[in-house]
Amino acid sequence: MKQNSQNTNAFLLHISAFAGFIFPFGHIITPLIAWQTLKDRSPFLDEQGKEAVNFNLSYTLYSFILTLTFIPFALGTFFRNFNNFDNFNFNFDNYNILGFIGFGTATGIIYLVGIALVIIASLKAKEGENYKYPFTIKFIK
Repeated sequence: MKQNSQNTNAFLLHISAFAGFIFPFGHIITPLIAWQTLKDRSPFLDEQGKEAVNFNLSYTLYSFILTLTFIPFALGTFFRNFNNFDNFNFNFDNYNILGFIGFGTATGIIYLVGIALVIIASLKAKEGENYKYPFTIKFIK
């Protein structure tokens, strides 16, 4: 395969993660389909496809774990002053607001880092470099 075409395909493998903004789980499904169709063309495309799919699976897992840790805090905030079924007192104090701001900030940072890493990987693959995402669990070896 021509080197330029190979680099463009590797770029598309990584950048296809942005399909997650269009349809649910598109950030996993689109790179997976692209990798499956391109992996036999060259070892570089096979390696970059695995990296893209593994990163998006890891990123989804990390986001899911962050969401699971947020649920008990949210429920505790809403039901802290729940005395009986007739008297529901919805109360936000300063600690609860700081907790929500903290989780919101952490979530925002994780999403921005994920977007930045996909862009960096796409640009490196376009140059023909073998990019390895940080903090990636190797689901596909």
